[in-house]
Amino acid sequence: MHRFGSLIKAVLLQVHSIAGLVLALLLSLIALTGVIMSFEDEIVDHLNAGIMQVAPRTTPALLPDELVTRLNAVPDAGKVAGITLSSDPSAAAYIRFARDGQGTRPSSFYLDPYDGRVLGVPRGEDFFATVRRLHRWLLIPGDAKGWGRQITGVAAMGLIVMLISGLVLRWPRRASSVKMWLKPNLGLSGRGLHRSLHAVIGTWVLPIYLVMTLTGLWYSFDWYKDGVVWLLSRPHVAAAKIQLKQSSGRAEPAQPVGFDRAWSTLLREESGGFAKAQLMLPPGPGTVMRVRSWPKDSTLESMRDEFRIDAVTGQVISVERYADKTLGEKAITSVLDIHRGTVLGWPGKLAFMVAAAMMPLFAITGVLLYLSRRKLRRPAQPPLGRLVPGE
Repeated sequence: MHRFGSLIKAVLLQVHSIAGLVLALLLSLIALTGVIMSFEDEIVDHLNAGIMQVAPRTTPALLPDELVTRLNAVPDAGKVAGITLSSDPSAAAYIRFARDGQGTRPSSFYLDPYDGRVLGVPRGEDFFATVRRLHRWLLIPGDAKGWGRQITGVAAMGLIVMLISGLVLRWPRRASSVKMWLKPNLGLSGRGLHRSLHAVIGTWVLPIYLVMTLTGLWYSFDWYKDGVVWLLSRPHVAAAKIQLKQSSGRAEPAQPVGFDRAWSTLLREESGGFAKAQLMLPPGPGTVMRVRSWPKDSTLESMRDEFRIDAVTGQVISVERYADKTLGEKAITSVLDIHRGTVLGWPGKLAFMVAAAMMPLFAITGVLLYLSRRKLRRPAQPPLGRLVPGE
């Protein structure tokens, strides 16, 4: 039995080492770009504080379609894809544009909701958009439709393999000793210190890395996403999502659609008030608009109600109330907040950021351990004099 256990550990060590060597640079890149985006919202809000606010007025704000009409008079303005409006009378309207023929999305605008005046282009938005594309798709052409998302997904699965194999390999004889698990031996040097740092810090961040990878796979593989929806949603909710996904690809006659009808419907549906609302035009020729609404007491981006409204008739096609979701369905809605640690507040975001920043440490110490292990296994060279014939 002891020999069998040693064989298993030897195999796991090879798997752990090979996966680490192959994925070290890629995982470090993904982790460091995640670090950059950890406090993206706070950074962008700080950079654009001057254009996100307006002086409140007694006159009513313009309707969405009127804002878009006035924006169309701006030179080089793109095709509007969505608009975000707030119930705060001092908040600016936010306009997001659709991608052009080359797949490039023009910079967004902030508008004065009372007169449609352009307040400015948000600083930092294009930078973080590039970092996000690098994090999710490695800047490979096609973005979500390219090969980048599969590559990052394979890297995430490789990290899961390394986490599990690493845990088995370092399992101490005194497994109940907290000190053995969590305290690195800083008195060591060389290979011993590298091994201690690699193993102990790996134990610290293992739960966070598992959460990151399991939620990150959501953005890489459709089969994984569909499986999570099937597992965590109520049957009728999962069936409705699948039906909606299938119907979204059907071509419908092109009709001119605007925001006003859906906006009026939203005001009627959310008569109790809301903090902000996001209206997104259909990406294709359909007329069904997706509308998101955040209540005034929401603390997370995922705490929102979602509507699908026919932009021509104003008819409500479907409603998803956050308060009506089960715990599993709330988890599905909160995948991004869980992935970033936001569900735990700013301490959670900070912990996830620090854990991600440690990924290069594992790459470096892992490579050093691999090289030192090969050096130890290398047979000693015979004395030079013994190689001379006749001696």
